[in-house]
Amino acid sequence: MTDPSAASRPVQAVVLAGGQGSRLRPYTDDRPKPMVEIPGTGTPIIGHQLSWLAEEGVTDVVVSCGHLAEVLQQWLESADLPLSVTTVVESEPLGRGGGLKYAAARLPHPDRPWYATNGDIWTRFSLRDMADFHTERDAVATLALARPRLPWGAVKTDGFGHITDFIEAPPSTFEINAGVYVFSPGFAEMLPERGDHERSTFPRLARERRLAGFPIPQGSYWRAIDTAKDLTEAAKELAAMGR
Repeated sequence: MTDPSAASRPVQAVVLAGGQGSRLRPYTDDRPKPMVEIPGTGTPIIGHQLSWLAEEGVTDVVVSCGHLAEVLQQWLESADLPLSVTTVVESEPLGRGGGLKYAAARLPHPDRPWYATNGDIWTRFSLRDMADFHTERDAVATLALARPRLPWGAVKTDGFGHITDFIEAPPSTFEINAGVYVFSPGFAEMLPERGDHERSTFPRLARERRLAGFPIPQGSYWRAIDTAKDLTEAAKELAAMGR
């Protein structure tokens, strides 16, 4: 039986992989951030991303390179990848919004929706469900939302100021932009030629009620790899999951 929702789900994606990853040094002294390997897996972050995208029905990916682009390009050329990958390199810094627009111009299906993800995100959840959520709300753009765990312990108090409990690394009470997106075909035209879309395009769409937020399902894995501690924590979490 054919799934009627499948026709509106993206089969193409952009991965933003141009960041310098200064907080991950010395790992990023000789490679871009998405090329840093998760300990114990033997695979760089972007390798995990591409496998996930392929599992979710994506056939074509455009990778936007920047810092040490040649290292990433060489790996992509030599790796046995589950989908078709094209790379673009900005000749000058365009900012996040401009870079996204520049990469989107190379997508093979300009009249179809597309996913995008930051190159330092490692996650697993149903992009198909997120695409259906996006379509149901008639959104121009949909952001995945995560509740990361706080890096500190928290305390609970009663109405008299007595501490009643300690909670180690609780989830944040706020949802954050998880760095994974679904965009409708016309979204690329709304992006700035240079600059940050999160300060221009996103706020405008939010005012017009055309920006949606998809909460990553509880229990799904999500982590932004920003520091060496994140790498260590990711390796521990993987071991605990038996993967």
